Amino acid sequence: MVFLSKAAPAREGQGVGEEPLHVASRLHAFNRFELKYLVPVEQAAEIRDELAERMDRDAHSPVGGYGVWSLYYDTPELRFYWEKIEGLKFRRKLRIRHYGDLAGITDDSPVCVEIKQRVNRVTQKRRITLPYGTARRLCDDRELIEHSARESAFVQEVLELVVRLNLRPTAITGYQREALVGRDADTGLRVTFDRRVRGRDRDFHFGIPTPENRFTIPPHMAVMEIKVNERTPHWITDLAARRNLNLVRISKYVQSVEAFGLAPRSVFHIDESDCPPPTPTDETPLPQRPARPAASPKAGTP
Repeated sequence: MVFLSKAAPAREGQGVGEEPLHVASRLHAFNRFELKYLVPVEQAAEIRDELAERMDRDAHSPVGGYGVWSLYYDTPELRFYWEKIEGLKFRRKLRIRHYGDLAGITDDSPVCVEIKQRVNRVTQKRRITLPYGTARRLCDDRELIEHSARESAFVQEVLELVVRLNLRPTAITGYQREALVGRDADTGLRVTFDRRVRGRDRDFHFGIPTPENRFTIPPHMAVMEIKVNERTPHWITDLAARRNLNLVRISKYVQSVEAFGLAPRSVFHIDESDCPPPTPTDETPLPQRPARPAASPKAGTP
């Protein structure tokens, strides 16, 4: 997670637009492999507690998790959606992402403008942390925002995508996330549990007071993701086998597009009939185990 400090005046010999060496770049990039599972929230809580014996709670994941909200951009013909459905080996999508509660978000609130792309089996993410108002000027108003030399290539790529493909806001997704990170030999390991997955296909400003969201994945189900830099630890694969977890090809954006009728439901769509609730009661909350207080999430949390 990186934030831009206020730059000091340029030193002699430092080019215009270059950042001082001590200033952190707003740009961040990483590659990883992702494995996804769809599990009932009660089982997700059991798995989380078992994993917690060998993993640590993410420093920015408080008890109960934190909100993740993403505004996805696509072409009028839903090019990015169809690339996912068709399983293209190279595909990408553009989104603005906010971590935390949407209440009180302003143009100064930090968000991430992110390009997420898939190259064969590797997921690549490149993002820049910006004030929300600046991010909207870049993605919605198609303005070239002020940026450093180090950020130029990414900002230009975002602007080129938005203009050339005529990208526009298409769907918002939101969910509550709990995250664990590996320790010792498993430092590249990250496991997340996303529940209450919901969204909307209109009212695309994050700051709308009373948005009309709806569940896009049955509320008694959680999405579990295992994220690794290189290979999955054997004890994780043993856990998945022991608990009869099956890999799923699920995309929260695809779920939203299909749930709101923007495209026909594909064979990958998760419907309540595919995973009926154990009882006809309301959503079962994800049980919590006692844990030490953690820091509030900040923009840039994966």
